[in-house]
Amino acid sequence: MASNNSVHKSSNKTTHSFCAFLLVLASLSRCAAMTFQDTSETINKVRAVANAVLRGATFRFVDRQSGLRFKSPREAPSDAKIQLESPYNDWRYWNGVLNIAMIRLGEVLHESRYRDFAVRNIAFGFDNYRYFEKRYKGEEKWSYPFGQRFIMEELDDCGAMGASVIEVFRCDPQHRYREYTDQASAHILTRQARLPDGTLVRSFPQKWTLWADDLYMSISFLSRMGELTGEDKYYDDAAMQVINFQKHLFDKRMDLMHHCWYSDLQRPGVAFWGRANGWALLAQVDLLDRLPKNYAKRAQLLEILQQHILGVARYQGAEGLWHQLLDKTDSYLETSCSAMFTYVIARSVNKGYIEPRYASIALRGWEGVMTKIQADGRVEGVCTGTSVSDDLVYYYCRPAPLNDVHGIGAVLLAGSEILQLGK
Repeated sequence: MASNNSVHKSSNKTTHSFCAFLLVLASLSRCAAMTFQDTSETINKVRAVANAVLRGATFRFVDRQSGLRFKSPREAPSDAKIQLESPYNDWRYWNGVLNIAMIRLGEVLHESRYRDFAVRNIAFGFDNYRYFEKRYKGEEKWSYPFGQRFIMEELDDCGAMGASVIEVFRCDPQHRYREYTDQASAHILTRQARLPDGTLVRSFPQKWTLWADDLYMSISFLSRMGELTGEDKYYDDAAMQVINFQKHLFDKRMDLMHHCWYSDLQRPGVAFWGRANGWALLAQVDLLDRLPKNYAKRAQLLEILQQHILGVARYQGAEGLWHQLLDKTDSYLETSCSAMFTYVIARSVNKGYIEPRYASIALRGWEGVMTKIQADGRVEGVCTGTSVSDDLVYYYCRPAPLNDVHGIGAVLLAGSEILQLGK
C-alpha cells in the first residue's frame, strides 16, 4: 500500500503533467488561430488585388480626342483615335501572366469569376485585334492597340500571351485559339533568332543579346505546348534553353543570373536585376511542373533550379523582400521580383523540388509582399518595363509607379501558392 507521501507525489506529478498538456493544447490552439488568421489575411489580400483587376478591366475603347468610350472599335467614328481604356485588356506579356494567375486563383479559391476574367480577356483580344491590324501603318507596336497580337517579332510578342491562350483553350476550346498556338509555336521554333548553340536571343539593343527574361517568354509557352500536344520537341527545346541560359548567364560566385549576355562581346551585362532572375525561376518551375517524370534531363534541370533558389535566398532582406538590384541593398525593395521568388519557392516546396525547410523563405517573402498591397488592391513598388543596360544607375532609377501591371500577376501567383503551402 502506498504511503501518503507517495500518493501526494503521484498527485503532483499527475497535476504537473495535466498542466503541461494544457499548455501544449493552448500553444497548439494559438498556432492554429495564427494559421487561420494568416490564411484569412492572405485570402483577403489576393481577393483585393484580383477584384481591383475585375473593376479596372472595362473591356472598352476610348477616343483620345473626344474621350468617348465604345464597347467595340467598330462603333467609333472613322477619324477617331481609339485606344484600349484599361491596360488589363491589352495583349502584352504581363497580361499573359495576369490571365494565368487569375485562372490559378480561381482554382485555389473555387471562384469561377477569376477564371472567367481570363476567358473573356482572351476572347476580347481575338474579337477586336483585326480592326487594328487592318489599319496598321507601321506604328510602334508597344503603343498600338493589340500590336503584339498580329506582329510576332520577338518572344515578348507571343510567349507569355500564348501560354495564357493555352490555359484558356483548356476550358474554352475554340478553334481560333488552337490556330494561334500553332502560329506562336512556328515563330518560336523556326523564326526567333538563336545563337549557333540554339539559345534564343533578341535583335536589340545589340545583335544578338540574350535576356534572362526570355527564359520565361519562351518556356511558359513551350512547356504548355509539350503538355498540350505530347510532343517531345517542345520539352527538348525548353530543357535546352534552361541549360544554355544557365551556361551564359549564371554567375557561380554570386549564385545569380546576370540580366543579359552580349554575344558580340562574349560577356554578360553588369546587373543582377531582380525581375530577370524572377522570370528565369518562373520558367524553370513551369517546365518541371509539366515535364514527364522520366524525362532524361529532369535531374539536371532540378539541380539548376535548386542552385538558383538557394542563391536568391541569400539576398532576401529583413522585411522579407528583395531589392531591385539583388546584390545592392541601397537599391529599392522591389515587389514583382519578391512575389516571383515567393511563388517559386512555395511552389517548389509544394511540388517537392526543394526541401520543406525552405518554406519559411516563401512565408517571409509573402509577409513582405502583403505590406505592398493597399486596401483597395493596388500594388506598390513594382518596377516598370526595363531594358538591358550596362549602366547600373539605369536600374537604380527605374520608376515604380503605383499598380504597374508588370507585377499584378506575380503577386496573385504568390498568394495562391502560399495558400496551397498552408495545406
